[in-house]
Amino acid sequence: MFKQKKNKRFNYQPRFSKENQSDSNAEENPEKEFVSRWRATREGKRKVKGTMSVRILILALVLLLIVMYVLEKRYM
Repeated sequence: MFKQKKNKRFNYQPRFSKENQSDSNAEENPEKEFVSRWRATREGKRKVKGTMSVRILILALVLLLIVMYVLEKRYM
């Protein structure tokens, strides 16, 4: 009837797992390994966080309109 909340899923990887130890032993070509890790990291970070949220922009617009109205009534 009602949608129940699903449990959160995290991509946690322990620092000292057996998989990480096997990766560290495969140091045949460190430059090639570096490039592959860099590309994998780069592909995962495609989010842009430099923009302001819509709520903040609407709030700023409303405050600006209120200030303009008050100043117009006071000096006219």
